[in-house]
Amino acid sequence: MSKPESASTAFPKEKTFSSYNKEQGKFYAQVRRDYHPKVYEAIIDHHTSTGGGHDTILDVGCGPGTAARGLASHFAHVIGLDPSEGMISTARSIGLVSSTAEPARFERSTAEELGANLSPPLPDSSVDLITAANAAHWFDMSGFWPSAARVLKPGGTVALWTSGEIRAHPSMPNAAAIQEAFDEHQERDMKPYLEPGSLLVRGRYADLPLPWTLAQPVSEFDKTTFVRKEWDPSEQFFVGMPEADLDMFEKMMATGSAETRWRQAHPDDVGTERDVLKILRKKIEQLLQEAGVEKGKEKLKATVYGVLLLVKKQA
Repeated sequence: MSKPESASTAFPKEKTFSSYNKEQGKFYAQVRRDYHPKVYEAIIDHHTSTGGGHDTILDVGCGPGTAARGLASHFAHVIGLDPSEGMISTARSIGLVSSTAEPARFERSTAEELGANLSPPLPDSSVDLITAANAAHWFDMSGFWPSAARVLKPGGTVALWTSGEIRAHPSMPNAAAIQEAFDEHQERDMKPYLEPGSLLVRGRYADLPLPWTLAQPVSEFDKTTFVRKEWDPSEQFFVGMPEADLDMFEKMMATGSAETRWRQAHPDDVGTERDVLKILRKKIEQLLQEAGVEKGKEKLKATVYGVLLLVKKQA
């Protein structure tokens, strides 16, 4: 059954995340690239320049701890929350320490609970910076924003970012045809597995509910200081090589939320000729070879339109 095609302001908890087991969590951590230092720099610069403290960071939907790791050196205490046990296990196994050499704390909790389910619960007004990297589109924002207002210190910051939809880089051979193949894959194979959150990513969080757009606004946040920062495709949003061979491309694509749901629904097809990612890969290989790329040397160059949202709690 196809999922709704329009983004909603709230997603039921049982639909917000694909459930990653321990092996999937490890695989995700291995193939997903980190964010470029400029992304972390933009967050810290804004947070510091607007009076934010550097005691505690809370990374929500932390996955294997990628964003927490990128910002940990700026904070004395680091906490990561994720509803997936597989992701939390992976984050703990990789390990992380704060600026004071204190081990990071990774716990299982939803964005709506925001640590209220823990023992002891996350204290009110105890967090300086809340982050969510490629995760906020799965949150029930009507539950997240009140919880964020509860745990955040006055003058604290919420930083939400996403890489947006991955697109074929225009400099690549046969780029237009390859983009068409991507689009066909999304429409034919992935559409039944898209959640409303996937559409929020495609729209680069233009419709992500903010504290002042909710049916019941959360007045603790300051609309007048809201910042939306966008990354042009020519700017690096991720670290790593600008090109990837098709083995790496296939592995990275397999970690996507819709692709993960497809694989869970078709376990007997994964890795076979019926695997939709292998079908897409063969099409890309064909298009690159038609453009003169030697067989066995096919590489894919992609680009993203990243966006960062920065919201301040009233001081």
